[in-house]
Amino acid sequence: MEEQAEGLRELMEEDVSQKKKTVSEKKSHKTRILAITSGKGGVGKTNVAVNMAIAYAQIGKKVILIDGDLGMANVNVLLNQVPPYNLMHVINKKKTMKEIILDTEFGIKFIAGANGFSKIANLSVEELDNFAKQFSSLGSADIIIIDTSAGVANNVLQFVAAADEVYVVTTPEPTAITDAYGIIKIITTEVVEHPVNLKLLVNRVHSADEGKRISERIITIVSQFLGYKVDYIGFVYDDPVVQTSVIRQKPFMIVNPTSKPAVCIKHIIGRIEKTDMPESAGVTSFLRKFLSKKSDHAI
Repeated sequence: MEEQAEGLRELMEEDVSQKKKTVSEKKSHKTRILAITSGKGGVGKTNVAVNMAIAYAQIGKKVILIDGDLGMANVNVLLNQVPPYNLMHVINKKKTMKEIILDTEFGIKFIAGANGFSKIANLSVEELDNFAKQFSSLGSADIIIIDTSAGVANNVLQFVAAADEVYVVTTPEPTAITDAYGIIKIITTEVVEHPVNLKLLVNRVHSADEGKRISERIITIVSQFLGYKVDYIGFVYDDPVVQTSVIRQKPFMIVNPTSKPAVCIKHIIGRIEKTDMPESAGVTSFLRKFLSKKSDHAI
């Protein structure tokens, strides 16, 4: 219990430090695009993505959350939203990107995914140009967070390859650890065009030490067998507030902003904000990488 209290105390101190930053300290605008992924379902990936988005909004960022989980899309459930339109309406030229963006009561904007979104792999150059033009309209956002599908479907690798930073979510469960290593292995071997900025986030831990121990195990194995560097971005405590928030369809950052998981998410956002964005960050760069295998046409 003392270790857990100490871990939480440290996080809260960093949170206070982060809040002292002012808007005047912002650098020239560039959209930061984060992909949140996992090796298996059930590790809390979507909850992490949703609450990270809200934490960013709470420090004054313009945030767009995209549901990239094409098989079991459920971001809208956590946000208590019923989206009338989704990305397929944009691809089919029935709606513009701006027309499908939903405002939420939590200070973020939301774009719903679609089961048929994998169709993007077969789009013509003209259709790709239209999609790229529409996606480019999101460039006014400070942060775009993409909640990918769990596992290694082709569309997951597209999002992962194109994002500025990729956050792999795992838990202390042995199967989750194995699957986290598995998806990191596939990412590092399949996405060969450029290095991927990989971060590890350990969810549902009971102590700071547990999060650190799990992360070190995965990072060491990845380094030893794959020769790849993965950074540890932080942990999120296991806590009943998470389940309560899911039932209420209201993110835990809103239900209880001083809860242990909320403080952890704020701490993680603070750490991200302290790291410089890659030179290649931004919507245009994302589109070049996302569509590079689909078209030779320059965006």
